[in-house]
Amino acid sequence: MKVMKILLIEDDEQIADLVVSAFDAVGVKTQVEKDGFRGLSSALQLSFDAILLDVAMPLLDGFQVLEEIRRNSLNTPVIMLTASVDLPDRLRSFEKGADDYLPKPFYMEELIVRVMALINNKRGKVEMTLVQGALSLDRFTRVATWQDEKATLTQREYVLLECLMMSPGQIFSREQILKQVWNVDFDPGTNVVDVSVQRLRKKLSNPKPDASVAFPIETIRGVGYRFKAST
Repeated sequence: MKVMKILLIEDDEQIADLVVSAFDAVGVKTQVEKDGFRGLSSALQLSFDAILLDVAMPLLDGFQVLEEIRRNSLNTPVIMLTASVDLPDRLRSFEKGADDYLPKPFYMEELIVRVMALINNKRGKVEMTLVQGALSLDRFTRVATWQDEKATLTQREYVLLECLMMSPGQIFSREQILKQVWNVDFDPGTNVVDVSVQRLRKKLSNPKPDASVAFPIETIRGVGYRFKAST
């Protein structure tokens, strides 16, 4: 079986070490380049399943590297990693050919899910809008829409909702959600999961006299939560 290989172009050694360790744990090999020039050279000369590209780097910045990658007709999926969450930077990333965009700080679990989704998708793209029944989640703006209600989610709310929506019908324990969303390996007796779910419900399901469909995040008593699969 072919081992997946990704290229990480990142000058922050601490972040690079964390990414390498995270992908090594799931059997993915990572090559690291610490500046844009060497990163671009590796991207053009070697074969990778995906490229993780920091924006602020020496010699060539991430936008320049991305532009050259696409100018050379290289279709390898690219995820931009940046400390900036400004809309113009996101737009610029996608205009230059990025497949996805993840602001720092990010969760390694989320990064791995996004990379795997890109690699496994034949079109090499992540759908920018995740839709399950009457609920949609814009991965670009992080705006969720349920019927006529729209809400901009916090980072953790977004990761929580995306996690549930991507596996409709699957029951997630509170411990699993803590691991996926908060990167906590055990339940410290906190009710943070329950509070976050309630916030999502409150943001998106304001009472309506004519509401006929219940909000699809279901509480499984004594276990956790699941996203009710649309019928």
